[in-house]
Amino acid sequence: MSQFDVGKVAILMGGTSAEREVSLMSGQGVLQALRSIGVDAYAFDPAERGLAELRRDGFARCFIALHGRYGEDGTVQGALELLGMPYTGSGVMASSIAMDKVMTKRLWHAQGLPTPAHVLLPGDALPAGQLAAVCQQLGLPLIVKPPHEGSSIGVSKVAQAEQLAPAVQLAARYDAEVLCEAFIEGEEVTCPVLGSGAQSRTLPVVRIQAPQGAYDYQNKYFTDVVQYHCPSGLPAAEEDEISRIVLAAYRALGCRGWGRADLMIRASDRQPFLLEMNTSPGMTTHSLVPMSARAAGIDYPALCLAVLEQATLDYARAPVAAGTLP
Repeated sequence: MSQFDVGKVAILMGGTSAEREVSLMSGQGVLQALRSIGVDAYAFDPAERGLAELRRDGFARCFIALHGRYGEDGTVQGALELLGMPYTGSGVMASSIAMDKVMTKRLWHAQGLPTPAHVLLPGDALPAGQLAAVCQQLGLPLIVKPPHEGSSIGVSKVAQAEQLAPAVQLAARYDAEVLCEAFIEGEEVTCPVLGSGAQSRTLPVVRIQAPQGAYDYQNKYFTDVVQYHCPSGLPAAEEDEISRIVLAAYRALGCRGWGRADLMIRASDRQPFLLEMNTSPGMTTHSLVPMSARAAGIDYPALCLAVLEQATLDYARAPVAAGTLP
């Protein structure tokens, strides 16, 4: 398929999640890249327009550059399935599971894949004794995060027991439940995947060095203080093992099209641990999938086109006629 065979393309960006600002940056990057190679692409913000307008306006497929809720969690994927509108990235079930860090962990545990120990807490007030038990079970430091957010939103590192309650309160602002996770001391890495099923393959691992380990929302997108290494500089055997684990994790979730796994390598024994799978990765100037792809000889427009060409549906069928709904 050439870039001229993909039809009129909607770049879904913005949306209503806490990651709206990042999504707009990702979407604009994808939009300009696809236009630069001749794709008939247009911005489409679901926060401002109903998805039914995709059919009315003659779009043939969607590039999902939405992040977080209502964009990466299976909801917009389900709506596009009903419209018969092919879209990029994982389908309804894989998107929904991957967005839920707790369900992802349960599935990975069942598959024997390494992921940090965790405790799930309700987001409302907890007795001090229960919080103390979490510290005892997971040890300190530990990580507290909302299970359904991304981009490090609502995430805290708890080094002392008295910091746990406010960390839980912060995470509870974004989610009904709170995930407490054992902290893995070591190096942070990420590994993108392109393709589906047996044809899926990893791209080069990116090693991340953030000041004092603060790879937070601000440093991810709005500063240049984080150092990224790609090639990673890791021993070949370690990178091969990361690739193996990431592919197994991606396939276990049923992901397709593209994705990016985040991991920690434990310093004590160099064991990689899966943290999460991103099914609609960032595509900003600071994003890691374009960086990894570049190291593999794939420039940004070619990456966007490769993802777009894999747009599909969970349930292949004739598209809905323009101006109608199923």
